[in-house]
Amino acid sequence: MRFFVPKSARAASFFLLISTISHAQAGPTSPPQSPRPLATSERYLEDTTAGCTHPFGLRQGQDLEYQLLDAKGKAVGTWRYSVLSVSRDSTGKKKPVPTTKVRLKSGFYDLSNRVLQQQDLSYFCRRDTTFTDGLGEINYAGLKSFRDRRLVYQGTPLAWPNQPTVGSRLAPGGAAVQVSSPSVSIAKVITTLNQRRVLSGPVPVTVPAGTFSCYAVESQREMATAARVDLILKSGGREVNYYSPAVGIIKSEYFDKNNKLLQTRVLSKR
Repeated sequence: MRFFVPKSARAASFFLLISTISHAQAGPTSPPQSPRPLATSERYLEDTTAGCTHPFGLRQGQDLEYQLLDAKGKAVGTWRYSVLSVSRDSTGKKKPVPTTKVRLKSGFYDLSNRVLQQQDLSYFCRRDTTFTDGLGEINYAGLKSFRDRRLVYQGTPLAWPNQPTVGSRLAPGGAAVQVSSPSVSIAKVITTLNQRRVLSGPVPVTVPAGTFSCYAVESQREMATAARVDLILKSGGREVNYYSPAVGIIKSEYFDKNNKLLQTRVLSKR
């Protein structure tokens, strides 16, 4: 599995090409269509017990869009997601647990509507929690110097409880990409969201797609490139995600290590 990133693409910042599971896949596709207009309707959705029949309310054939904004609120690109399938099965031998799986295709587009990145993602929901694909957190800027290398991906899903408790801790998650040549291991590029905790909620959050009742989850984001055990380059910052158990991630804010806002990602169409 590998990602296709056109050579003409440029990253706006080291957070530009990050976004949102146990499988990733990419390649050239047909030319993208013109951007769809942003939704302008304002609606308020009460937080309800979402259940697992349709994680984050996703249904087959559904399309979503997110705007990526810089620190001044200026658009720098668009993420688009299409729900390919929603299926249910049971896991576990002694006590099977019903699980709903969602397959999505994502694409990141610049302001000229050129595709910079494409990726297949998988979400799943079990009991009272939806899990998003850790591979959605890949640090693509950290992979730029490893073109034409063999890449092996491993993701740790991120949990989003349907009924979270304010102050509770959530398990870490993220992505690791092993870079190698046919004969030798070169490096590992890692992105991890640590110290995840539910800050507040539910509170109304307004984005172009509407107003939603959300919980705020704060994480410490760490990005590392490890060439060997004693040679690891690290950078980090803080991330705050606002999510609705019934709708999904509504808004994400990315800060540097000095707590300066770098970028914001907002739901613009659903």
